[in-house]
Amino acid sequence: MVQANHFSFSGLHIPGNTSNALGSAVTPVFVGQIPGLNTLGISMARIDYAPWGLIPPHSHPRATEILTVLEGRLLVGFVTSNPDNRLITKVLEKGDVFVFPIGLVHFQRNVGLGSAFSISSLSSQNPGVLLVANTLFGSTPSIPNDILAKAFQVDKSVVEKLQAQF
Repeated sequence: MVQANHFSFSGLHIPGNTSNALGSAVTPVFVGQIPGLNTLGISMARIDYAPWGLIPPHSHPRATEILTVLEGRLLVGFVTSNPDNRLITKVLEKGDVFVFPIGLVHFQRNVGLGSAFSISSLSSQNPGVLLVANTLFGSTPSIPNDILAKAFQVDKSVVEKLQAQF
């Protein structure tokens, strides 16, 4: 029952819609889009950025990511694990490549004058994505306010305001 369309995807040449609060769009090419990727341990995504567009802090629990800038200028970075929690950043130009190690929180921001886009390759057919803010403040059911308030050392009202946004 295998067909050629189980191994192909069309559309990476089409820019994503960046007219949203973050000014970015991700076009995934994971196992959900190409069933033939199942068990192959690879996937990719096109990422479009409006001027100052952001891919917010997130992690991929099942994949390392390697990003190539195809147009524009991006500030990229990741945070090392405990106990150092060191921020590693670099401004990338067209043609530059950067690696985000598996599971580490990372981000990308367009710091150029116009739009930008990149291609990411990932070492899993289903890398997963955990958006830090959505995960902590938008879980269902909610993480108790007192836990988040103590973890972030802020008043519970700050946590309530953040949870209301998700």
